[in-house]
Amino acid sequence: MSLSDSTPLEVAIAASIASRTLAILPTKARNEALTSMHNVLQEAKENILEANAQDLKEAAEAAADGRLSQSVLGRLDLARKGKWEDMLQGILSVRDLQDPGETSHELEVHAWMLNDRAKGGKESTASFIAISTAISNALRSTAVPNASIQLLTTRDIIPDLLQQDKYIDLVIPRGSNDLVRYIKSNTRIPVLGHADGLCSIYIAEDAEKEMCVKVIVDAKTSYPSACNAVETLLIDHAALNTIFPAVAEALLEKGVSLRCDVSSLAALTAVLPHRLATLLQSSTEEDYNTEFLSLTLAVKSLPPCGDALSSLDAAVNHINTHSSSHTDAILTSSATLAHRFQAAVDSACVFWNTSTRMADGMRFGFGTEVGISTNKIHARGPVGLDGLMIYKTLISGEGQISAEYGSGIGQKTWKHEKLAIQIDSCTENSSNQV
Repeated sequence: MSLSDSTPLEVAIAASIASRTLAILPTKARNEALTSMHNVLQEAKENILEANAQDLKEAAEAAADGRLSQSVLGRLDLARKGKWEDMLQGILSVRDLQDPGETSHELEVHAWMLNDRAKGGKESTASFIAISTAISNALRSTAVPNASIQLLTTRDIIPDLLQQDKYIDLVIPRGSNDLVRYIKSNTRIPVLGHADGLCSIYIAEDAEKEMCVKVIVDAKTSYPSACNAVETLLIDHAALNTIFPAVAEALLEKGVSLRCDVSSLAALTAVLPHRLATLLQSSTEEDYNTEFLSLTLAVKSLPPCGDALSSLDAAVNHINTHSSSHTDAILTSSATLAHRFQAAVDSACVFWNTSTRMADGMRFGFGTEVGISTNKIHARGPVGLDGLMIYKTLISGEGQISAEYGSGIGQKTWKHEKLAIQIDSCTENSSNQV
């Protein structure tokens, strides 16, 4: 991984050339590079965490005077329990996946703007320089070109880099919503990602109460600044007095601020202890369009509809109107309601009886993820190694030509039969050159 002070054009060309080398490397060589990266990063842990502590100190000062959000500050900390271990395990998990090149895919040239598992931007420059130095040292002893991974530390080159569609195949923006929207509006290169994680959970009337408490507390409090944390809670009117109070009490005890509509506020005020009821706030319409990335949750009760399907349809309508198409979930005992919800909600991930926090590449078995896409072409949802591949069509013939086939006299007909793929056994790389 190189720290680059080259021009955007030079960076893009170097990456494109490196991708051609990667395309013909055997799986063993790629895996050796990943193993080397893992080992060297582990050896450099102390230096990297020292650099990260420097970034955290400066970021905390920026957050204190409002120049940086608390959610970004929370994601920046590499020393947070499990963060470092998860980052390094992700490298090994990708190494242990089947090489997607073995199934006739082609590697693309990707530009990450400007983030990795360390959640980087200008506020994490020291961390990334330390990580970049370690990875560069790791790649020197492998067959992977150093230019395969390049770190650019200034944002002023982004506009020019976004114009390099001849050499860059895909942009994966990781950062603020403003950054993602800017990139989507200023490049011809395909963009994979999402600007917001406005996730909702709907409690149906027949949901199991204890499960609702467990799932919703996890979805809101296990990592509030994550893009898959729940931001809006929708409640069937019939569940307001039976299920919702237990959920609300558990959330309030965890420090969650509940912004409730009129009906849900009245339901809680009537049953909660005074010390908790005084913590409740009234919601505004804007709350249902807000990704809080904190211990704040918007709550909306659905008007009485007379039957479960009508309430479900009202929940779906709200989600499809306000959602960012990231991840939404239903809690219900009814398979009929669940399947209707999953079919009707227009999001990348739609869950039944599980936390929105399950929307994650590692949890899906992808090894790790580069992001979650809300696009409706190419990859959608958590994107792992397979999602970064494109197809290449290979034909092995014996002199056939198009003019020989057709419906005329003496012409051959197309069979279009599925045939077993045969790989030349004498060339290990043959399945990787696609």
